[in-house]
Amino acid sequence: MVVICVKPLYIGLVNFLVESTQLIDLNYRGRFALSPTGPLHFGSLVAAVGSYLDAKYHHGKWLVRIEDVDSQREVPGAASGILYMLERLGMEWDEEVVYQSQRSEAYFEALNILCKQGLIYPCTCSRKEISDSSIMGLNGRIYPGTCLKNPASVKKIHALRIQTNNDLIQFKDILNGTFSQRLKTDVGDFVLRRADGIYAYQLAVVVDDAAQHITHVVRGADLLESTPRQIFLQRLLDYPIPQYLHLPVVMDAKGEKLSKQTNAMPVNSLDTLTQLVDALHFLGQKPPVEILEGDVVSFWQWAQQNWRVNLIAH
Repeated sequence: MVVICVKPLYIGLVNFLVESTQLIDLNYRGRFALSPTGPLHFGSLVAAVGSYLDAKYHHGKWLVRIEDVDSQREVPGAASGILYMLERLGMEWDEEVVYQSQRSEAYFEALNILCKQGLIYPCTCSRKEISDSSIMGLNGRIYPGTCLKNPASVKKIHALRIQTNNDLIQFKDILNGTFSQRLKTDVGDFVLRRADGIYAYQLAVVVDDAAQHITHVVRGADLLESTPRQIFLQRLLDYPIPQYLHLPVVMDAKGEKLSKQTNAMPVNSLDTLTQLVDALHFLGQKPPVEILEGDVVSFWQWAQQNWRVNLIAH
């Protein structure tokens, strides 16, 4: 499958101010989306617990998605290991697990819709070329639009970028309040399909959230700054916009985000209750001391009844 868009056209967009009233009329549907790049660690556990409790507190559904679209980063056995750990932790998902690696056709169709709007263009720039001709933005170098100004040949290996604009995109995060960006100056035209043919996170997550009818996205605050890009795509694709709740990120002793890249220790399957309680404390909740004398079932009973977003530090 090949998407060819060699004559990008600018389409002006009105300012995006996203409020909760724009949600489609569905019951609460949340999700935990994880990358199978290693075992579940405490940072991911916090996100899982937060998304699970918010869904269950609102008597909603909680879904699980494996974000394995980038096969180069996937660790064999990591996906099944994480699902096993979630079960050990007493976390039950309500529908079949979705794997991004099986959804390339859906991403292609979404990309084609954007292409027909004249917003997709090929890019053959190398990282060095971008570094030499760009300025730093919120999430790294801002692409200077080289291949937009001078269209690249699709006969060469190329990525596909979407043309952005400087209209204000603003939304209200449930925990962090109002957040806004102007994509053209803050982020730049971003990649939707890499040169190696792999679909980018920004496109895949938007398509999957719409397909699963997700109404509430509860995830780490490290993804807060990417949300305007997703809202931008949601509007262009005529998708509903979920409510967003970005939880505080767990840091290590060096002040870096706890992750597989920083050698985060995996969750211990032999001591799940203690780690669940630790996750609750990190999220500002106040479980009674005697909760550690019970079991995982009694833990979730208390946690679901007493979940309070307003207690989370931000």
